[in-house]
Order: sequence, then structure tokens, then C-alpha cells
Amino acid sequence: MTRADDQAARLLAHAEITHAPVDVEKIARLKGARVVHQEMEGNDISGMLVREDNRVIIGVNSHHATVRQRFTIAHEIGHLVLHRGRALILDTPVRVNFRDRRSSLAEDREEMEANRFAAALLMPAEFVLAEVQARQVKQVDELIDELAGRFNVSTEAMGYRLVNLGILS
Repeated sequence: MTRADDQAARLLAHAEITHAPVDVEKIARLKGARVVHQEMEGNDISGMLVREDNRVIIGVNSHHATVRQRFTIAHEIGHLVLHRGRALILDTPVRVNFRDRRSSLAEDREEMEANRFAAALLMPAEFVLAEVQARQVKQVDELIDELAGRFNVSTEAMGYRLVNLGILS
């Protein structure tokens, strides 16, 4: 179990979440973050995490699909829990993490870790395994579709999760 997996599991236990779909906004609130859904310029930016002295804001691109917004919120919670962020000098010192196209490319260690955290938070291994065992699905695409719907995530995210958990090759 990685640090990202461990932190996601701790948050789920703290939030007393025992089944899918995970209420990711509840978890954000438990971590003291306010989630703001708003239009963001271009389709490239999915979200951002802003940390000031006494405020934490997770901004989410309201133009994106709900499943992508949920993943973005989970990703930003991952940054909040796991990473310090990069300082920006505005009127006051603020730390910001952006979720953009680079986040999905798996080139940056922090972005990869935040993505892993998001997957573990939204699709906990034990929840996924229980759902797989409860189904009599013969087609892989059907399994992915059903589980994506159950967990309220994209089929792409669920497909990656099933591969990473060793359920699919």
C-alpha cells in the first residue's frame, strides 16, 4: 500500500464511508476545504487547490462532466493531504496546485500521486473487489460500464483502476 492509498483509506474511515459512490464533497468539507464549481477558461484546466492562511478552496471546472469534476475534487484533496503546493505571490502568499492536462500525463511525481490518491478515494480496492464479486458479468466492457455507474466515475478511470488492482490485464 502506498502513501496515497493509505491516506485515502484513512479519510474514508474518518468520514465513515462504507459504500460507493463516495461523497467526495463531504470529504473535502471534513478536510476544511470549500468546493467551488465555476467556469474556467479553456478546457485544459480541470481544477485547482488554493491554500491561504485560514482558507482552503478547491475550484472545479463546471464545464466538465460530473464524473470528471468528482475525480478533480478527489485529486485536489490528494494534493491537500500529500503535498505542500507551489507558492504564488499575489496580495498575500498563497499556495496553489492546478489540475490540467499535465496532471493526466503521469510525468510529475506529485500529479501521479494525487491521481493515485483520487482513484483510491473514489474507488477503494475493497469496495471494487466486493462489487466485482457480486456481479455475473461476462464482458469486460459491461463490467467497466456497470462499475463506473456504481462508483460515479468515468469508464476510463474505472478501467485503469481495475487494471491497477489486477482485476483486468
